[in-house]
Amino acid sequence: MSDGPAARRGPGGPGPRGGVRPFSIKTKLGALVVISVLITTGLSVVAVHTKTELRFITVFSMIATLLITQFVAHSLTAPLDDMNAVARSISHGDYTRRVRENRRDELGDLAQTINVMADELEAQDHQRKELVANVSHELRTPIAGLRAVLENIVDGVTEADPETMRTALKQTERLGRLVETLLDLSRLDNGVVPLKRQRFEVWPYLSGVLKEANMVASARAGMATGSGSHTRTDVYLRLDVSPPELTAHVDPERIHQVVANLIDNAVKHSPPHGHVTVRARPGTQPDSLRLEILDEGPGIPRTEWHRVFERFNRGSVNLPHGPGSDGGTGLGLAIARWAVDLHGGRIGVAESERGCRILITLPGASPSSG
Repeated sequence: MSDGPAARRGPGGPGPRGGVRPFSIKTKLGALVVISVLITTGLSVVAVHTKTELRFITVFSMIATLLITQFVAHSLTAPLDDMNAVARSISHGDYTRRVRENRRDELGDLAQTINVMADELEAQDHQRKELVANVSHELRTPIAGLRAVLENIVDGVTEADPETMRTALKQTERLGRLVETLLDLSRLDNGVVPLKRQRFEVWPYLSGVLKEANMVASARAGMATGSGSHTRTDVYLRLDVSPPELTAHVDPERIHQVVANLIDNAVKHSPPHGHVTVRARPGTQPDSLRLEILDEGPGIPRTEWHRVFERFNRGSVNLPHGPGSDGGTGLGLAIARWAVDLHGGRIGVAESERGCRILITLPGASPSSG
């Protein structure tokens, strides 16, 4: 978010109590009057000493005064025309235009205020668009999973036994939680999205996440999609948890977002019949967790490491690898970073001999945990 108007004022801005500026409009108008009087007086003195007719002196005085007044008036009205054009653009939804801030008077302060307003409106409009994109991106996974279960039941592939229905219920519950949580993304920058930490066993939890990823990919494989989510079934997912009884104290729903989005991204960039590995290890602190997602794709150039988690950044790889994969929306890694940041953890690209390796460190429970 942009700084406020006061923070953006230059050295010519008003003092803390609104004192008179050396270049204020009042000062300029006062100087105009003084200069006009001096010109008239000077010409009158010249007329007395040179015996010039008074009418010529009056004409010359009026012309000089009008020229100076026109110059001052133009310097005052030109910025107003610029501000009017920018305000009209803002009213039509164009928040990219700005007013030139090259004055040290009241009009300069007004220009700074208009630019601050345009910055804030542009940021709010961008956040609104990101919110809609994030919501649609996150809702696809549980919807596709639920659709896969129901289609299998309708087609007779599976029976509506209690286990299958529990899977459908789980997806429905997750869909409801996502609807509630993703609507809070508009408050992301304020850091007010709460965390619901709890202790759980890592291996069965991550096993369920991988199972859902395989199920969703199988469901999408038979239909065209422009969503940016992969439809590949030729990539194998592997889980490596050590020790097997490893536990963590984090928000399971947020970690589901992290792992699911990173798996989706890794699968899309894997070669045919490649492997994606999810590795979990204990962190350095009690109840902390260290996660790694490794693929066998082309990897990420080091020059792109600092940008891969930016929203709508789709990297420099022109074409994803393997059939059934498209360019994505550029939101999955950004959502993963958001969820990790909420935990006070770290996420980044790490060195790898092959493919891409994403490293995540999540701290354990702390007294300030939400």
